[in-house]
Parts: sequence; structure tokens; C-alpha cells
Amino acid sequence: MVFSRSSEYAIRAFVHMAGLPSGEYAMVKNIAAESGAPAHFLAKILQDLARDGFLKSSKGPRGGFRLQPAPEEISLLQIVEAVDGAGRYDRCPAGSPECNDRVACGMHDSWMALRSRIIGYLEGTSIAELANALGEKRRLLSRPRRRAAKK
Repeated sequence: MVFSRSSEYAIRAFVHMAGLPSGEYAMVKNIAAESGAPAHFLAKILQDLARDGFLKSSKGPRGGFRLQPAPEEISLLQIVEAVDGAGRYDRCPAGSPECNDRVACGMHDSWMALRSRIIGYLEGTSIAELANALGEKRRLLSRPRRRAAKK
């Protein structure tokens, strides 16, 4: 797994909130229903992310959560590091307490190349890009299919 289930749920929730009209809030139960995340678990994750400044929260019947910065300004890496902690990709994949260029485990060289690609993808992909890609995919899947002409 590239990141934790908590990060996965947070990313799904952020993609959901990226599609909200400006100034509108989403209730946790609605985000959870769409994202397939347990509502109580998602609520804790979103509360932590609100404390970190990624989300704005509002109480009351029209309350919930919404993105604080614009979705274009939030990278996947920022979310993963906020949820899972910074340095997640610095640890040795083989579990060695000391793994670096001088004291390398058997996986070190291949892991460093993969690690670089993972971080590059997470850092270079915004919530807006994911939300747009999902919207396009849903649009294409909802189009009526043409039937092949019978011969």
C-alpha cells in the first residue's frame, strides 16, 4: 500500500468536497456514503484535517466540512503527510533500522527509484486534477452506448 486507509478516505473526501459549489458544506454522512468510508472514522480524520487548516468546518443543520484552500492548491502528498505523518517514505521497506546509501538493505536501490516516482506523483497531483478526472470518467460512463449494427 502506498498510503494508509486513513489517507485513502481523506483523499476520497477531498475529491468529493472539490465538487461542491463555492461556500457549501458537505456533511460527513454524505461524504462517507459516496466514498465508502465508515462515517465515524471519516469524521475523526476530517476533524484532524480541519485543525491542520485543510478544511473549514461548520456546525448546525447546514454545516459540515469544505476545503479551506482551493482544490488546485492541495496536493495528494500534503494530505498523505498530514494523515500518515511526514517521512512515511523515508523508512526502510525491509524494516531495517538503518538503511541509507552507506548501509543499504537489499531493497534500497530499487526502493529509492520507486520512492522518487511515488513522491513525484503525489506531489504533482492536486485534488482538483483527481476531481476533474473522476468527473470526466463518470460523464463518459453515463453516456448511452451505441449498439453495433446487425449484419
